[in-house]
Amino acid sequence: MNLSGILVVAKPPNMAAVVAELAALPGVEVHHTDPPCGRIIVVQEAESIDDEVAGLKRIKQLPHVVMAEMAYHYFAEDPRNYPPERVGALDGPTVPDYLRD
Repeated sequence: MNLSGILVVAKPPNMAAVVAELAALPGVEVHHTDPPCGRIIVVQEAESIDDEVAGLKRIKQLPHVVMAEMAYHYFAEDPRNYPPERVGALDGPTVPDYLRD
């Protein structure tokens, strides 16, 4: 299971329409709205990381959405989410020795 906290921004006059469209998407829950600023906080649940990214792209393409960005991401430790062949392709910084237990 993957959970994403997503910040969505819409122009204030279009807030109600955007909130309704977000609420209709599978796996998406609207948790907070700030109508004067046009900000909407949603949580998206997806089966895989690929599904999670596809859901974010779908949100970005909704009419009247000015911006949508993932602010938080959680994925359960499930080997189906990150098969070994994908993990090996992730080159990134290593943890310095002094930060390890």
